[in-house]
Amino acid sequence: MNIFETRESNVRSYCRNFPAVFHRAKGSVLYSESGNEYIDFLAGAGALNYGHNNDYIKNKVISYLEADAITHGLDLHTSAKEQFLSKFSQAILAPKNLDYRVQFCGPTGTNAVEAALKLARKITKRSGIFSFMGAFHGMSLGSLSISGNLSIRSGIFGTSNQVTFMPYPYGFMESFDTIQFIDSVLSDTNSGIEKPAAIIFETVQAEGGVIVAPIEWMQKLRSLCDKHNILLICDDIQVGCGRTGPFFSFERANIKPDMVVLSKSISGYGFPMSLLLIKSEFDIWEPGEHTGTFRGNQLAFIGGAAALEYREMTNMEQDVKTKEHFLNEFLINNIACLCDNIKIRGLGLIWGIDIASLSNAKLAQKIISRCFQLGLIVERVGRNDSVIKILPPLTIELNLLEKGCSIIQQAFEEYLV
Repeated sequence: MNIFETRESNVRSYCRNFPAVFHRAKGSVLYSESGNEYIDFLAGAGALNYGHNNDYIKNKVISYLEADAITHGLDLHTSAKEQFLSKFSQAILAPKNLDYRVQFCGPTGTNAVEAALKLARKITKRSGIFSFMGAFHGMSLGSLSISGNLSIRSGIFGTSNQVTFMPYPYGFMESFDTIQFIDSVLSDTNSGIEKPAAIIFETVQAEGGVIVAPIEWMQKLRSLCDKHNILLICDDIQVGCGRTGPFFSFERANIKPDMVVLSKSISGYGFPMSLLLIKSEFDIWEPGEHTGTFRGNQLAFIGGAAALEYREMTNMEQDVKTKEHFLNEFLINNIACLCDNIKIRGLGLIWGIDIASLSNAKLAQKIISRCFQLGLIVERVGRNDSVIKILPPLTIELNLLEKGCSIIQQAFEEYLV
């Protein structure tokens, strides 16, 4: 029995599916102590959009450390924070005509979600929140209360009574006007459901099974919130920072949420960092009303600014679109054709292979285990973990992307053909 089994909590998860001791990583490849190489289709659950140890970002961080620059600053003004805010404003917000104030929250995305919920309730003086079936927003109590997965919510007794789950356009709901349903609920004085402070949504339900919201649905959701004076919060933690092509995943719908939650790849290098973007008129916080010791991660500021520079230098948005085209073609022509019941969903560099209808509860686990044996790390998501989720670094070389997909194809063929 190794030290991980004897000392680490039972709560550990990813290591159970990928049982190796990793010691080095570069680009889109992980290396184990035993000498094996693994193509990475997990990318830190979306925290490594720029790959492992990106040289450009790494050199910026090393230079900062070598200068004995400040590494912990609470919310003090620092040169690192100034650099990040200036670059984020110049490269992202200003060109997209987005007037957001930037709130630095605790280290992880769930804290920014908590801040968004708290602020929405403060602004509207209403307590309810609408979320969507299939949603995932984090693992702290408020975030869990608006997440749909009942198994991960089993320990949050008494915290979900102010949350109402509405249907997402998925499955049988794809032919049902979910926005009209929500509008009817809000307009009916006998519905029994009070107007919420906010509606929080994901443009792509990543953990929910890579379910992509239609553009028209998102536009109607924005209009619905305007009609009923409800704040719209976009959780862009996993599919933001260029994952779908544009920096924000909601850009394809040409909408502007009232608040946007960012984390994961916003630091560029896997450093803990989360942001809440707030329309200026809604930034009504009192000083210190939502605070935290590690809300000023200076290394994340440096990495985040460097990542935005790297994104511009490499024309990353167009590069993602090129790889999106490859993935779409490969998955349809090489995976979906293996069985009529396989469904392919995705955009940008997040794709799902849905095998829920194959009536084999253990098939997805067998496939990712076989992929690991063949040198690929890829995970399962969705209802009953029946969707194989492809989430490589955005910087992955096309030959590695093709090799990883070929491993998935081989695993599927071994079990289905």
